[in-house]
Amino acid sequence: MTSLESKNQSRSFKVALGVSGGIAAYKAIEVLRGLQRAGCEVRVAMTKRACEFVQPLTFRALSGAHVIVDDYAADNPDPIAHITFSQSIDLLVVAPATANIIAKFANGIADDFLTSTYLACTAPILVAPAMNTTMLHQPATQRNLEQLRADGVQFVAPDAGEMACGTIGPGRLSEPDQIVAAALDILQGITQQDLKGERLLITVGATREEIDPVRFISNRSSGRMGFALAAAAKRRGADVLAVAGSTSVNPSGTFEVVKVSTAEEMCKVVLTELQKTTVFIGAAAVADYRPVSRANQKIKKHSESLQIELERTPDILSLVSANRSASTLVMGFAAETENVLAHAESKLKSKQLDAIVANDITRPDSGFDSETNAVTILTNNSSPIELPLMSKPEVANKILDVIVKLRSEKLSAKSSSV
Repeated sequence: MTSLESKNQSRSFKVALGVSGGIAAYKAIEVLRGLQRAGCEVRVAMTKRACEFVQPLTFRALSGAHVIVDDYAADNPDPIAHITFSQSIDLLVVAPATANIIAKFANGIADDFLTSTYLACTAPILVAPAMNTTMLHQPATQRNLEQLRADGVQFVAPDAGEMACGTIGPGRLSEPDQIVAAALDILQGITQQDLKGERLLITVGATREEIDPVRFISNRSSGRMGFALAAAAKRRGADVLAVAGSTSVNPSGTFEVVKVSTAEEMCKVVLTELQKTTVFIGAAAVADYRPVSRANQKIKKHSESLQIELERTPDILSLVSANRSASTLVMGFAAETENVLAHAESKLKSKQLDAIVANDITRPDSGFDSETNAVTILTNNSSPIELPLMSKPEVANKILDVIVKLRSEKLSAKSSSV
């Protein structure tokens, strides 16, 4: 039994699966089956072009329900299907989503059943893009994706690899199990409001410490894990503020984001917001050192070597621990290359944290900028929680489960001392 089924045995979630016309349409079959295995009731809508890759009969046989392509078709049992279909569901998943369907969604075009359904939908929407790499990178497509993110649409990022056209690069539809996991994560948040009343402050991404107007000291943090935490916490009822440094991904969710560059800037925002914060999660990879002085002009190659004097940046985690209220929970991250658990435990104690997430960044499947993660969560009063390799949205919810448990323990300790 999945975690979704165990928490919602009395309810069967209703999911609409939209399939648009790309070669990856066949993978939507596995998305359908994965959602069904999790206990979801799935209805399917297809574009006319999608029918050229997979026949509606396939989805009808698997879903046990009429597959809608054209709500004006004679065999359609509901004359206003785009309204009743879209407003009776808990989630709309579009996989694959072509560049064309994404453009229509972003610009409010409703010229077929799926686009009309999107406009009439009042449920959360999850989109899994799939297209040629060049099409994905086109400014027009990027603008459309940004517009949908601003509209609150959530995404399962496409994978990189070889596609049907022979192109190698990003744009291939994410694996069905990743799409299903993201969908279940959203559905879990619909009923699991266990962070309601909490104000989460999360640092995300990498800081940049300038050497001169051209160069800087930084690291390879993408911001994926931090943004996944922010999105999951928002879905679970929390008020969320993400303080983001440099990131290679964009936030997918409706939480507030403040952009910063340096560790000093991040520290100032964090300490300003700390009084309103009930949970702080330091997921950012903050530079430990910065140049003592920044050159005003680009440094030229005048000699064979260059010496740069560095100084420590503010220790944000330690400052948060020292300045928090008694009820505020503080969690850190430890991205390590050796003796991972030992270093993480030392950090947990020395910075007086409530919990820390240890991550071995030498693993190719769970290092910086990966779509997946395998971490160990350490707390002060319980055994380490080892999480196997899973998507970062899944990891985010496991981390938040620990936050909920820590809050419960803190409240219990407070009531027993009264």
